[in-house]
Amino acid sequence: MKFGTRILAFAAIPVVGLLLFFAAQRYPGLFSNVTLIEGLLLLEIIIMAVWHYEKWFFVMLMIIFLWAGSALPFAGSGSAVRWVFLFVGAMAGLVKWAERNERKHFRAIHLVALLCVLSAVVTATVSKRTEVSLLKSASVFLLFLYASCGARVAMAGREGSFFQGLLRACEIMSYVTAGLYGILRFQAFGNANSLGAIMGVVVVPVLLWGVLITEDRYVRHRRTLALCLAAFLLYSSVSRAAILACAIAVTVMCFALRRHALFIKGAFIVLFLAAGVAVVQPSQFDALVTSFTEDVIYKGKTEQGLLGSRTSPWQETVDVIRESPWFGSGFGTDLAPSQPSAGGLVFSTAEGSVREHGNSYLALLEYVGLLGIIPFLVLLGFVLRQIVQGCSRMWRTADPSPYAVPLVVVCIAGLVHAFFEDWLFAVGYYLNIFFWISVFLLSDLQAERATGSLRSAWGKATAGAGPLPLSAHR
Repeated sequence: MKFGTRILAFAAIPVVGLLLFFAAQRYPGLFSNVTLIEGLLLLEIIIMAVWHYEKWFFVMLMIIFLWAGSALPFAGSGSAVRWVFLFVGAMAGLVKWAERNERKHFRAIHLVALLCVLSAVVTATVSKRTEVSLLKSASVFLLFLYASCGARVAMAGREGSFFQGLLRACEIMSYVTAGLYGILRFQAFGNANSLGAIMGVVVVPVLLWGVLITEDRYVRHRRTLALCLAAFLLYSSVSRAAILACAIAVTVMCFALRRHALFIKGAFIVLFLAAGVAVVQPSQFDALVTSFTEDVIYKGKTEQGLLGSRTSPWQETVDVIRESPWFGSGFGTDLAPSQPSAGGLVFSTAEGSVREHGNSYLALLEYVGLLGIIPFLVLLGFVLRQIVQGCSRMWRTADPSPYAVPLVVVCIAGLVHAFFEDWLFAVGYYLNIFFWISVFLLSDLQAERATGSLRSAWGKATAGAGPLPLSAHR
């Protein structure tokens, strides 16, 4: 901020104070209106977030979405506030992106994302609940707009602080969540699947990457402790989808980075602990195995087989797809047959009104049909291509320090987890926001590395420019 701007800001403080004092004297009823006060407080927070857009807006956006999806107090208010933040973030991000002298170019993945939004809008026109479907389509548009502009502005030129902040946030979340669940016995995320999703898709992979790149011994030990707590929370969630997604993502990262020894050590530690429990307390080990088999593997439905808890929702979704295969039911408008359409719900979906699909890809096919799903498949193809490129580069260099590594791992875990849970295009879910932002940021990092080390962070070649800050060690 320039010196003249600071002087102007400080001079405006007493002026605003006098205006508020005059308004309190003239209209005292305004200051007893709780709704008005809440609105003013929200406006102040938004102004502060936009004022420090590059540094704080992404953090505040994720906090708002986490708050709205949790069991914390005032989570209901967060359900409305999150859309305000997403709208402001998308619009402000577009303006800030346009203001830059050297802008990052839109690429094919951004065009395909726009086609996905248009496809969702088309399906809304043939839906029985057009208004709801249009609102869902608008939320996808705002998400893709923010990821294409606002998130890129937040990372460009400050990649180091961005990813260090991400690591710090994952550490804090691991410690705080362990305290809430282990000490206070308070389930902050509402249900076990949400706990498993955030730990398995984001926290554990990112913290493992942080441990690999950390050179300071104290910081490495601190992050290792946070990683162990996050892994224990993941196991205690008894979420098969999250455990499987995390296991696949971590395994791919270890083998792609040629860290076979690390993978073997981790497997040995798990087996050693299991063997120790079996020797010291055989009865408790038998109970642990029984509990793991029944609760984690079979989800209490041993007689129905390994995927017994998913077979029924998958079959119901397939039956609905057969009834309307071409254009679908309208983007995001799948209502349970036994539930009537709930009116008046603008910011959230009525609990119990949406049928469980158990698979994001089947849910999407039901929403948009065989014709509407084409651009979404192309978009997912771009994500897979970025994952392959990232893993190939990791295999060639065996270097965990590039910032693309944690994003690749998050994308792998997210795609696997979405096969068992239907959140991939549910914009109100915090994991959806983080996943798609990671996809678009990964696209930027892949493109920047491909263009060579003498290109500036905003596109065109710059004379005398140094290497791009694309890793934690550069």
